[in-house]
Amino acid sequence: MPQPALLAHDLVRVLDGRRVLDGVCLTASPGHRIGLIGENGVGKSTLLRILAGVDEPDSGGVTRPADLGHLHQEMPFEAGTTIAAVLDEALREAREDLAELDRLGGELARVPEDAPGHQAVLDAYGKRLEQAQDREAWDADRRAVLVLDGLGLGAVGHDRTLGSLSGGQRGRLALAALLVRRPSALLLDEPTNHLDDGAAAFVEEQVRSLPGAVVLASHDRAFLDAVCTDLIDLDPAVDGPVRYGGNYSAYLSQKHAERERWERRYAEEQQELEELRTSAGVTAHRVAPDRGRTDNEKMGYGHRAGRVQNSVSRRVRDATRRLEELERVQVAEPPRPLRFAAGDLAARAAEGLQQPLIALSGVRVPGRLALDGLEVAATDRLLVTGGNGTGKSTLLAVLAGRLTVTTGEVRRHRLLSVGLLTQDTVFERPGRTVRDTYEAALGAARAEKVPLVSLGLLHEADLDRPVGRLSVGQRRRLALALLVARPPQLLLLDEPTNHLSPRLCDELEDALATGPGAIVVASHDRRLRQRWTGREIRLVTAHDPGRRATP
Repeated sequence: MPQPALLAHDLVRVLDGRRVLDGVCLTASPGHRIGLIGENGVGKSTLLRILAGVDEPDSGGVTRPADLGHLHQEMPFEAGTTIAAVLDEALREAREDLAELDRLGGELARVPEDAPGHQAVLDAYGKRLEQAQDREAWDADRRAVLVLDGLGLGAVGHDRTLGSLSGGQRGRLALAALLVRRPSALLLDEPTNHLDDGAAAFVEEQVRSLPGAVVLASHDRAFLDAVCTDLIDLDPAVDGPVRYGGNYSAYLSQKHAERERWERRYAEEQQELEELRTSAGVTAHRVAPDRGRTDNEKMGYGHRAGRVQNSVSRRVRDATRRLEELERVQVAEPPRPLRFAAGDLAARAAEGLQQPLIALSGVRVPGRLALDGLEVAATDRLLVTGGNGTGKSTLLAVLAGRLTVTTGEVRRHRLLSVGLLTQDTVFERPGRTVRDTYEAALGAARAEKVPLVSLGLLHEADLDRPVGRLSVGQRRRLALALLVARPPQLLLLDEPTNHLSPRLCDELEDALATGPGAIVVASHDRRLRQRWTGREIRLVTAHDPGRRATP
């Protein structure tokens, strides 16, 4: 039985007076895995909710398969629901297929081939059989075990309730339930958030094996590279959202070429408009038919003057007509994209400094971190990696002086300045605008010297919005801007690529590699780690009682 397609036609959605989606069309055919790309706020999650039927568009429509699956931010179950009950629901459709095949098989055995109802039963059996094959119903229970293991939930008791699980565990269980179901179309919003390398690779394999359509929004560039057959860029473009064939790497090269074409077309049209305005408004007054005569043209001057006048008039008319036409259809100016222009992320330490900026020895934070030793030099680039719960954020908090160790020693340079970008960004005065928050934190002089908009992390249109109304990603970018505007000697970044668009992630990584000062980054971002050129320390969960680092 052919898998149904997921179709969206001319979707428009207005939120808070702004058109988040404006005439978006989408065709997701079986076997296609479409990634949604763009800055925070361009409508990726909104589009997914509309495709799922969770939200309604202001205009336009969606045709979706009846068994469409959607990865919600929160699972649609009560806190007291057990893991076993969630799995039963995920397996329900496969078990119903098998039960119905048994029933129809029995009915076929009872109804003679020449009986009037035999063909109808045979058709129903064939249709149900194809459906069961698409869902791999006979393998569903074994698949459930494999999926739970692959997502790190295999050892969690099935009698555990959702309320007893961590947020990360609930998210992985929600994803597991969808992968067990194998729906005809699947919608995923940031599916690899909080997954370690092994789990993310497992999800990639599972998603690639799905026969139906997949539409996903993700900032995980490695995931987009490994999974997607197409990408849709929701950022502003000449003709609206653009669909690109291929994975993330292919998208990057195509997107760069497309932006260059847009900028070139705009520049050429603006040049032509300027020339046409000159021709239409100036030429007629500058070129006069009674200009001074030369000796060899006195005899035919009147005739020539008439021809010149007609020629000038014709050129003016043609220029005016072309000017009016081009002004009607001219391409819009390419909006200035967010381009991270950080300069130096960290400040230069004292000249000729020999000793480390900070040194840890025998550090212990019970149940969270155990580190025998670590030194960060004045120009270090240090990447901290490790699975969830191995103490990456704890280590950064210790380095920043925000967390006191119970045992061990932390030695800091006497005049060391430290800045920390945390995963959760909260501003004390949510009603204050972005512009005022930036100026209040830096002081008027520094804010004027380093204008917020010059850093390329926030659009100028957002500067007068209250910080409490910013998205999570926008708040993190504002926090990063505050650090960049007055760079410390030691910059600590906890999952800096979370909630950044793929392009900003690439630009941030480029900035991390250069400049003075020391930078320590804790990240699970696989692409960032693949491209890292500095030192690396990996934290691992120890069997006995703390966590130790391995170089």
